[in-house]
Amino acid sequence: MYPFIRLAKDIFVNARATPLDMGETHVSHHICWPWDLDLWWELNNGRTLTIYDLGRIPLAMRGGLTKALRDNKWGLTVAGSSVRYRRRVRMFAKIEMKSRLACWDDKFLYVEQSMWLSNGECSSHALFRTAITDKNGIVSPERVLTAMGLNVASPEMPDWIKAWSDAEAKRPWPPMQD
Repeated sequence: MYPFIRLAKDIFVNARATPLDMGETHVSHHICWPWDLDLWWELNNGRTLTIYDLGRIPLAMRGGLTKALRDNKWGLTVAGSSVRYRRRVRMFAKIEMKSRLACWDDKFLYVEQSMWLSNGECSSHALFRTAITDKNGIVSPERVLTAMGLNVASPEMPDWIKAWSDAEAKRPWPPMQD
């Protein structure tokens, strides 16, 4: 089940938080609860993606994106993701999550997130390609920024994000048609 209570708490807490400028990092804190575990008593990989939602939504709030979404009746969707897992997260572990908008291109916003354990080790790192949508499909980031009252260029796309995006463009769709 989706962690609606956790989300409500994060929305409430972040409704009064200082707004973030484009590219600034949102930091949030979470706990790995028993219902987040898999059969091996560690944070389930699917739940990891859900907890990453709990960082992106407040990031969008604090950056002013959710107001533009509401005002224009736009949606926000994940169009791709890549996660690197490196350390196990055990029950009751405290997690510090860092979330930031890394860059954007003509269609997508690239959000980088990481989870850190209390001993300072990074447990996972994720890249999400997100899109703003309306009834006609994808809304360009340029149009979204204009709706937010911003006139800023994307930071230069890091080589590793560009390589991932280029690889995704070569990936067949629909899949497994051979």
